[in-house]
Amino acid sequence: MSTPAPANPRAIGLGRALLRRREAGIFLALMALVGLISIAEPQFLAGKNLYLVSRQVAYTAIVALGVFFVILTGGIDLSVGSVVSLSGVAAGLALAAGWPALLAVACGLATGALVGAANGAIVSYVRVTPFIVTLGMLSMARGVVLTITHGDSIRAIPESFIEAGLLDVVGVPMPVLVLIAVALASHGALTYTVFGRRVYAVGGNEEATELSGINTRQIKFGCYSLAGLLSAITGILYVARFRSAQANAGQGMELDAIAAAVIGGTSLLGGQGTVLGVLIGATIMGVIRNGLVLMRVSSYWQELIIGAIIVLAAVLDIIRSRKAKT
Repeated sequence: MSTPAPANPRAIGLGRALLRRREAGIFLALMALVGLISIAEPQFLAGKNLYLVSRQVAYTAIVALGVFFVILTGGIDLSVGSVVSLSGVAAGLALAAGWPALLAVACGLATGALVGAANGAIVSYVRVTPFIVTLGMLSMARGVVLTITHGDSIRAIPESFIEAGLLDVVGVPMPVLVLIAVALASHGALTYTVFGRRVYAVGGNEEATELSGINTRQIKFGCYSLAGLLSAITGILYVARFRSAQANAGQGMELDAIAAAVIGGTSLLGGQGTVLGVLIGATIMGVIRNGLVLMRVSSYWQELIIGAIIVLAAVLDIIRSRKAKT
């Protein structure tokens, strides 16, 4: 009788290291959530439903990655939902006016980046509290959208643009492909560049970072600008999804984006978090929302449950931060 081959110590060590990562627990929670919803509603694992979930997760995750950069610096951005709609309307107006698609996309991206830059300038150089600045910008951007559109949608979107935004590549929807590109770029920037290391440093201890000669204002300005730019990407993708630029697109999206980052292990105090964690957090939010719809839970209860999850995530973040200090 042959004896079993001894376990590979390197493989065991790698496995233990992976399990010690913060994302491991979040991922296991996601798997448990998927299992529970699948038992309650077998339709959840249907190919068509998983396709829809992946697409919706992508929209939220792109915005969440922008918010993630801001939270890493110890800030917050409540305006991203309004920036989604404002950028989409800007791109929609350009398309309806007959602009080439690439130029219209550039217009939408520039709009988002400019709003983010305005947030960043006021927070970084005027030193107004991020919560106040971005809350005001949320209302201002929404007001601009309503003033331009009068609450109506811009429907004169070229069919070629819609087809490009809804394109599938080997069964993978375009928003997911865009998310993959954004996630890889974000991970690369935070892991392998000086800018990324400084973002973590600012969130970890802004005063010490500034005393070391690093321009912390510039770093924060860049993060808010990036949050606006990534929100604009989702806004433009929404134009293709809805076949129009809608005034209420992105409404309330800031809550899902912030929740995705915090559930994914990003500390609201700044300086801690990973791109992978944000992606898992966004997936959890998408799975919960889709599961509640499939189980025919009332929309009123859905908002209550999502709100409770956000509060719980914030409480767990504080508990986690306190344990890290002790």
